[in-house]
Amino acid sequence: MWPSVRRGEEENIFPFQESADAMFNSALIYELAVLKQFAEPLLYSVKKEDPEYYEAKRLLKFLEYFLGVSSENLPNNSIVREFVGGSCFNV
Repeated sequence: MWPSVRRGEEENIFPFQESADAMFNSALIYELAVLKQFAEPLLYSVKKEDPEYYEAKRLLKFLEYFLGVSSENLPNNSIVREFVGGSCFNV
């Protein structure tokens, strides 16, 4: 679904963001530390002959800056739960 998400951002968010009355950053301080455990196996599975290989390597290098954190203690209403499972929201 990622191409659809990006297309929606390009068409409906980015052109209007500077004229918005308010904006907020929903990033959480622990977000990358939790997502690391899910992202690394996927990134390591990218083969050298794949076109995404160098981007996967770049992201793996970036993730080295973060200690992994278990998602076990995430609140069930955390927005990160949308990506790791266990959310209390029906999405």
